[in-house]
Amino acid sequence: CVPPQMIIEPTSPKLLPDPLREPYYQPPYTLVIELTGVLLHPEWSLVTGWRFKKRPGIEHLLQQLAPLYEIVVFTSETGMTAFPLIDSIDPHGFVSYRLFRDATRYMDGHHVKDISCLNRDPARVVVVDWRRDSFRLQPYNGLALPRWDGGSEDRALYDLAAFLKTIALSGVEDVRTVLENYSLEDDPLAAFQRRRTRLEEEEQQRLAELAQGKKPTGAFLGSLTGRFWPRSKQQ
Repeated sequence: CVPPQMIIEPTSPKLLPDPLREPYYQPPYTLVIELTGVLLHPEWSLVTGWRFKKRPGIEHLLQQLAPLYEIVVFTSETGMTAFPLIDSIDPHGFVSYRLFRDATRYMDGHHVKDISCLNRDPARVVVVDWRRDSFRLQPYNGLALPRWDGGSEDRALYDLAAFLKTIALSGVEDVRTVLENYSLEDDPLAAFQRRRTRLEEEEQQRLAELAQGKKPTGAFLGSLTGRFWPRSKQQ
């Protein structure tokens, strides 16, 4: 048993190879996503033992984000457990890299994902997990989602795909200035959806005013995507 105060370093100070160079395509952003609790839900029964349920929307998430994000499944599970699970959810090979428990930094009883070891620009890295401790070293790179309980009506991965596509298509230079705005939200995707609904309603009102020959009010100035992100404290 490892004492809780002890720190165990990742297996390598450089967890990913260098970014691809032309003529090969390197997506502009990197998504680091947890497996269990975000993409899969473990279930146990006397009949089947441990089984893992796939979250609705996995295929949609991977397909939509692969052109924009280098997708890295980085899990606190062991490689022996996680490798076949990743194979099962990604038959088309959208996941670029796989990192397991031995790539985490063990601190105070938690497996922490230190993105300074990723060999990627931290301004372009988004970490999605249900444990805030997983990205405690770089809190503004993280998006903490509620842990999935296995519900079949869940839509979070569809919302996550929309959220991350909005970041990428907006050309955000530093994702931390966006993620900081959602760092205190219990459900950041629900907050994003509320903001998106409000802005879409404002945009519809602006278009209606233009159609009537009225001058739009100042509240509607600026691009729609640009108004998704309030000004960050870091700016």
